[in-house]
Amino acid sequence: MASLKEIDSRISSTKKMKQITKAMNMVSNSKLRRAEENTKSFRPYMEKMQDAITAVAGASKNSNHPMLQQRDVKKVGYLVITSDRGLAGAYNANILRTLINDINERHQSSDEYELLVLGRTGVEFLEHRDYEIRDTLLQVPDQPSFNEIQTLAKKAIDMYNNEDIDELKIYYNHFVNILESKPSSKTVLPLSPEDSSQGQGQMSSYEFEPDKESILSVILSQYVESLIYGTILDAKASEHASRMTAMKNASDNATELIDDLSLEYNRARQAEITQQITEIVGGSAALE
Repeated sequence: MASLKEIDSRISSTKKMKQITKAMNMVSNSKLRRAEENTKSFRPYMEKMQDAITAVAGASKNSNHPMLQQRDVKKVGYLVITSDRGLAGAYNANILRTLINDINERHQSSDEYELLVLGRTGVEFLEHRDYEIRDTLLQVPDQPSFNEIQTLAKKAIDMYNNEDIDELKIYYNHFVNILESKPSSKTVLPLSPEDSSQGQGQMSSYEFEPDKESILSVILSQYVESLIYGTILDAKASEHASRMTAMKNASDNATELIDDLSLEYNRARQAEITQQITEIVGGSAALE
């Protein structure tokens, strides 16, 4: 059995750890609320962008824009969204495991895909396993702005337009609720009929100047950048929720450990007192 001093030291250190995890839980809770607000405030912009796409692409059914054209997939681009920091439970492990499984199923060699990775955790994980990464974006803020991710989004779009890749997929954790994050993937390029609204055949009351094709060449890139940004906002909400849940579980575990150690401490103290009394009684009897 451990000594009273050792048990007391463990109780003290566990209480300090609980204070840290509880504080981190509160911080993540605050960041999650802001992330949810960011996602909600960005949604109206996306809806308006899709209205414009509906108006332009929906009427230009014979458009030859590469973002709207399906082509043989010889090379796939994977945009992977992970976190820069840990302590988020299985947040990173789930999405990276999904990515690796899909790569192994779909590809025979590394020449068939390109990787673009957000987050230090994903970069270190893939580099440690000798995966070649085309581009990275590290130190993504907890509440990212559009400008901070636009450069990487443009690189991904240029890779598709230049036919370096024939398909662009995003792997991320979709925020369902505070307790659930779902590893997800979606194809961003080429745009699906649902994304471009070509399949709807609807026209909004827009007038086009100079012409629809010229506008389409500009607005489609902006729309794809917005899709990528919206996905990152979703992933950030999932990250904060995962970290909040992980810190709550750590605090609960610390509480249980403190209770167990306190019980062990009391038992050890009682045994020590009993032993001291026995020694005193034994010594007194010997003197008689």
